Formats: sequence, C-alpha cells, structure tokens
Amino acid sequence: MRRARKALPWIAALLAAVGLAVETAGFLRFAAALPRAPNPDIAGVEAIVVLTGGSGRIAAGLDILAAAPAARLFVTGVHRDADLHALIARLRPGLDAAPERIAAGRAAADTRGNALEAARWAREHGLDRLALVTAAYHMPRALAEFRRVMPGAALSAHPVFTPNVRLDSWWRYWGTTRLLLGEYAKLRLARLQS
Repeated sequence: MRRARKALPWIAALLAAVGLAVETAGFLRFAAALPRAPNPDIAGVEAIVVLTGGSGRIAAGLDILAAAPAARLFVTGVHRDADLHALIARLRPGLDAAPERIAAGRAAADTRGNALEAARWAREHGLDRLALVTAAYHMPRALAEFRRVMPGAALSAHPVFTPNVRLDSWWRYWGTTRLLLGEYAKLRLARLQS
C-alpha cells in the first residue's frame, strides 16, 4: 500500500505530461489546418451567412452577394441598434441588392447562437447551400456549430483574414498565439458539448 501511495504522484505527473502532449499536438494540428487563402468558389451558393464580430466580414459577404445574384445574405449577431442597410450602403454604395435579399439576425450572442439563428432563417426560406463568412481562425468552430444544427446543409467556408492576426507565423506573435489558444479551447469545448 505504501509503494502504491508513493507511485501516485509519479503516475499523476505522467498522466499530466501525456495529456499536455496530446493537447499540444491537437493545437498544432488546429493551427496548421486553418485556412490561409480566400475561397473563391461560390458555385451553387443559395445564401451567404456572415457571423459578426470582426472587421471585414460584412464586406466579404457583400462581395460574395455581388458575385452570386440569386443568393441571399443573412448577417447574424447584429447589434440591436445597428442599421445594417445603412452600413451596407456605406460599404458597397453601388451594390444592386434588393432589401428582401438581405436580412439581419439580432438574437445571437455567440457562435452557437449564430448557428441556431441562421438555421431558423435558412429553414424559413428553404435554403441549404450556405457560404459561411467569418474570420479564418474562427472558421473551424463556426463550421462545427453549424454542422451540429444543420446536419444536412452544404456548408462552404469563406474565411476573412484580419491583418493583425498573423496565421503564417503565429508563434512569433503573442497576440495571435493567445487568440489561437483561446479559439482552440473553445473548439474543444464545442466538440465535447455535441
């Protein structure tokens, strides 16, 4: 019994080291798999879903909308006081987009909420081929949440790249490293909750 008690700290340390190694390998795979280039393929896209929360996302969604005249645009997580149509007019003054092609969801406060809000909107309009627009570092979690609530939908990733998030050499920049570590932790949590 005494030997077993003496071995417990060593066993605990070994398990902690193995767990750390597994999570480190998972994080490195996550960072390496992040998109590094825009996705130009919009063939068959019925709707563009933009997740608010970062710069360039709405503009990227509008670019896709301009290239896909039959598609609709849904911006999820819009602040209750924001005038989406005024913002669109300022971002793309010449865009010929009828207001009925553009909708805003104002209930979502997080990525899971974005997925639920967009899924309801897509069902109401009979749409199941969606282009997701969000930051490149956020795309894995967004796809995981959307796949959970829309298992039959065809989802295509259209990442947005923020200039201050340096994905190619993330380890050199503490701000980017911290952001990616946080996003990886949220992704792991989202996968555990599914």
